[in-house]
Amino acid sequence: MTEDSQRTAGVEGTRVSQQGAPLRIGLGAIVAYIVLACGLAWLVALPLWLGDGLREPYALPLMSVMMYMPAVAVVLVLLVLRPIPKGQRLRFLGLWPLRPVKRVVWLIVIGLLAPPLLVLASTAVAALCGWLTVDLAGFSGFTELLAAKVPAGTPLPPAGVLIAAQAASIPVAAATVNAIAAFGEELGWRGFLVPALRRYGTGVSLLISGVVWGLWHAPIILLGYDFGRTDVGGVLLMIGGCVVWGVLLGWLRLRSASMWPAVFAHGALNASAAMYLWFFAAGTSADPALVLPLGVAGWIVGAAVILVLILTGQFRRQPALAADRPRTLPAPFPEPVAEDPQRAGASPGMPSGSEPERS
Repeated sequence: MTEDSQRTAGVEGTRVSQQGAPLRIGLGAIVAYIVLACGLAWLVALPLWLGDGLREPYALPLMSVMMYMPAVAVVLVLLVLRPIPKGQRLRFLGLWPLRPVKRVVWLIVIGLLAPPLLVLASTAVAALCGWLTVDLAGFSGFTELLAAKVPAGTPLPPAGVLIAAQAASIPVAAATVNAIAAFGEELGWRGFLVPALRRYGTGVSLLISGVVWGLWHAPIILLGYDFGRTDVGGVLLMIGGCVVWGVLLGWLRLRSASMWPAVFAHGALNASAAMYLWFFAAGTSADPALVLPLGVAGWIVGAAVILVLILTGQFRRQPALAADRPRTLPAPFPEPVAEDPQRAGASPGMPSGSEPERS
């Protein structure tokens, strides 16, 4: 092999290792990310703990800021510890390139549409199990909620019309405002943590990232957010819900090699989480730990979907994003070959490769 061919082979080998072989993230960088993400979440939530908790007027803005702390943790780890070379960061995080386009786009569509359907299914499970009393004829509970939010005597459209309008708005909200909010979390959980943990196996990666995601919510869960429980039980409920939904969002990430389907799916989940309020009967109450999509009903539906994904081999399909396109155009003509006057059968004044003239 010539020196030029050896150099070419070396470049090709580097390209294969960069784009084909998975990049291994050290345990130190993984631990540093988890500590930073959770520590920053507690720091942002601290004013709520020092004040009146979730009743503070700035509670919602602070929780929105908290959603971006996983992204801040990723940036800090990349800048300080540098576990990923600069040229590979966007690809590793699943931010870019968005190719193959067809696969990424279809999984984004699934991410937008599937979570509301799963939330609807979990509402049905809650009703069938007796955890939620429903009124599918008059939607009395939903009507009562609406009446409490407007001045007395204000005429309201039929509840069915309002429910249909809200249902139609879910994908729009999921793809816009909710996706922007979810991006901060997804860059950390599915963008960095899931692929970083893949060295330990797909199952371990999805389970650990789900547990960490649930624990990360502890500062607001212990204040009564979501489940109304200010004890360890509330945190455990959140961990259970985040493990189930984390596996589903993780499947979107691994199946597409892009974090964007998980971003939109997370946005769709947040946009449809309170869907059960459309159906409950007036004068009844429901335990959020049972009826919410992050509660037991959601666990049942999510576990059924995960089982189907496992049985159909979906977690074994983990393609990579398409290779980078060349940044320069190929040369229109081949490189000229240097003349070799010593070549056998050639005279000093004859172009190499031509035959000597015969008499």
